[in-house]
Amino acid sequence: MADNKQGKRNALGRGLGALLNDSTDKTEVKDRHPLRERSAAVGSISEVQLDQIEVNPYQPRTDFNQEALEELAESIKVQGIIQPITLRRLNNNSYQLISGERRFQASKLAGLKKVPAYIRTADDQQMLEMALIENIQREDLNAMEVALSYQRLLTDCKLKQEELGDRVGKKRSTVNNYLRLLKLPPDIQAAVRDGKISMGHARALISVEDSSFQLELLKKILNEDLSVRKVEALVKQASFPDAPVEKSENKEENKEIIKVQDKLSSHFGTKIKIASNDNNKGEIKIPFGSVSELNRILEIIDA
Repeated sequence: MADNKQGKRNALGRGLGALLNDSTDKTEVKDRHPLRERSAAVGSISEVQLDQIEVNPYQPRTDFNQEALEELAESIKVQGIIQPITLRRLNNNSYQLISGERRFQASKLAGLKKVPAYIRTADDQQMLEMALIENIQREDLNAMEVALSYQRLLTDCKLKQEELGDRVGKKRSTVNNYLRLLKLPPDIQAAVRDGKISMGHARALISVEDSSFQLELLKKILNEDLSVRKVEALVKQASFPDAPVEKSENKEENKEIIKVQDKLSSHFGTKIKIASNDNNKGEIKIPFGSVSELNRILEIIDA
């Protein structure tokens, strides 16, 4: 009894890889089927040689931070692979990554020869869809990578826009906000991708139709470290130069109105303005810059 307990403790102490090895060894003693020895079973967690794995040609992530990879590699040396990567089988001795490229690359840095993996059956389109959705749901892509992933799901995976939100677990308005980033000039998209400006800055710039003015505002944001609210004010001033400045004497009420405005602005992807009087009556203004912009807003309202 003591020996059995000690054996279990030793197996647990060696991590998931050791447990998988122990399980594999016991299986091989009972049944040395030649195909089981050559390839991993579909639908199971198996250990796969790193040199048998190809990278995912549909990988939505384009930026892998080397320092973060090295930190993950050090963690893998100590803890092993906590979450298996996901592969599809190409043939008996060859696999292709569906998801988990950071873990795959870090495992190579850590000097591992094998990694635990889920083996899935998937064609090219299914593989692309799984890779994109898995990465989006991990929420560690930058905003432009998310936007491009959504666009690829629409075009390459033939998803309809009304299906996309359900498939990725996001509100339709959120998906639309990301897709609208792709309409921005390349310099602004690059600034979002590199973290120089936030998605809030980008959403404010989207409502500007003149691309030269968008780029002028981008320079101003970078040079003066402007807040999102300041950029929204500049955009509003340029779009509605004759609009009166509305003030609220009640600071607490003003804070609540601003919170509601921000929430509505995020939902509709355009700057919403709420004006109220002392009798708690007022109006909500939803600006639009074109007929297509109006149709987009109406589509969200009807959703």
